[in-house]
Amino acid sequence: MTEQLPIFPLGMVAFPGMTVPLHIFEERYRAMVRHLLTIDDPARRRFGIVAIREGYETGGHEARSMYRIGCVVQLGTVSQYDDGRFDLAAVGQERMRVMGTDASGPFLVADVEVMPEETRPSVDTAREAAHALATFADYRDLVSELRGDDVMTGSLPRDPELLSYVLASTCSLTLRERQQLLESPTTHERLGLLRRLMRREIGAMNAIPSLPATEVARSGWSPN
Repeated sequence: MTEQLPIFPLGMVAFPGMTVPLHIFEERYRAMVRHLLTIDDPARRRFGIVAIREGYETGGHEARSMYRIGCVVQLGTVSQYDDGRFDLAAVGQERMRVMGTDASGPFLVADVEVMPEETRPSVDTAREAAHALATFADYRDLVSELRGDDVMTGSLPRDPELLSYVLASTCSLTLRERQQLLESPTTHERLGLLRRLMRREIGAMNAIPSLPATEVARSGWSPN
């Protein structure tokens, strides 16, 4: 079953369970936020975040340049400036597939289909989660050593699915790699891919002792 949602194309990948802070200044996305705030039920204030393919800029051709799989997010806290800009936090809920877009209105909307997580036997997934945690511990220790400070010291979730999304949003990865993780059909496959990517980064950092190419901690505002 499909539903129609406002769509926010961004140069980032959003994941279920993760909080996405946004600074809204373009008029079309201000209009999107104003529309969402007219919905009485906060649980229905939902929109989709879809990554823009690398090499493209946000602009008039977003529908053609964005990936087809993104994340449904729920609008959370909102602060409005006197000039109409917004700071907001949105929380990822579930993956979605864009079936068709409509750019005729004040902001982009799309018919989307929710993508439920396909499951594997829990024992296999739990084992893969344990392997991913062990690899992440090595990755974190090496990054901390290179930075001269403890990083990524917070507790990690025990649920394998949520763990896979936390690691995907925390580790130093390219946009394309994050998108590949989002599109992984099962938690088991996502955790396996994460392990391979982390081992690659560990090997690269051991060969060239410098920080990964992108920031490890994904925090701060993501401007539209």
